Amino acid sequence: MFSVPSARSLLAACRPAAWTSPLSVFTPSLSSASLVFARGRHQLAPRSVKFLKRHKGVLPIPVGGSTKGTTLAYGEWGIRVKGNGMRVTAKQLKSADDALRRKIKPIKGAKVYMRVFPDIPVCIKGNETRMGKGKGSFEFWATRVAPGRVLFELGGVPIREELAREALRLACDKLPTQNEFIDRKAPPRLGNLLIAPEVAANADSVKTSELPA
Repeated sequence: MFSVPSARSLLAACRPAAWTSPLSVFTPSLSSASLVFARGRHQLAPRSVKFLKRHKGVLPIPVGGSTKGTTLAYGEWGIRVKGNGMRVTAKQLKSADDALRRKIKPIKGAKVYMRVFPDIPVCIKGNETRMGKGKGSFEFWATRVAPGRVLFELGGVPIREELAREALRLACDKLPTQNEFIDRKAPPRLGNLLIAPEVAANADSVKTSELPA
């Protein structure tokens, strides 16, 4: 007599060797090379970076005599770093930007211009950690500002000086740097030195005419 196979053995023979989920057809495979840093719409962060970890670096010091970024470019009023340079985090910049926008919200057409952007990743390993075992994990984004660097500007429409001073004062309270209030007439700054424009001498004192004999 022939033995009748059981139902379990028949199902085992019909089942494929490797079971594949039907969702795997629509789900792309994620590899380490295809991972891209994602940011929210409310965050101040780069859209994509090639390497998420970077050296600590140093604060920029304008030793070559460049005054780029020390005067207003878009608005009528602004603040710039008066004291030493410092590393400013994305959270501090966002808090200052929110304080400015809340203050000038009643003014139709007023704009806030942020002249710096946090594009430097900061990694923290911990204070009580032994040497070795790689770099620490990513914590937040930051930027390095040099002395005399303009941080924020207000413009778009004419804004009274009193209101601009009050709004920028609220923004300075959110920043760790010592700032100063400037306008369009403010001279450029080279570190802690103000570059004053040369004053033309009077024509009467420069030109001397000889009397005829």
